[in-house]
Amino acid sequence: MKAGIPPFRARAGDTRRQGRHWEQVAERILHKHGLKTLKRNHFARFGEIDLVMLDGETLVFVEVRFRAGRSHGSGADSITRSKQERIVAAARHFLMRERGHALRPCRFDVVSIEKKEGRTVVDWIRGAFEAG
Repeated sequence: MKAGIPPFRARAGDTRRQGRHWEQVAERILHKHGLKTLKRNHFARFGEIDLVMLDGETLVFVEVRFRAGRSHGSGADSITRSKQERIVAAARHFLMRERGHALRPCRFDVVSIEKKEGRTVVDWIRGAFEAG
């Protein structure tokens, strides 16, 4: 997936700012595909969800991952089973707090962003994993 992606000039130790930047990039791309943002950075004591969005009637919990290179795999590869469990727990927390969305179908997507040969490549994986 290609888009007019703004560059990010990282400074050492500035991972939060960098994370926010890539989450905003992912959000803009998903908006172009018709998704609507309900909430950014939903925190629960056991996990966090980067973006909570609507795709039609489907509630979508989005994890955004950035990798500067592939030496440790793609961003999607970095979402371990335990990370998935934390995301699912945070999604359940969201549904308990936002009861108006409790009966919607849900999906877990991943937006993996990486630098490849000097370009920024975005891979949107719909239904990347299931709640277990």
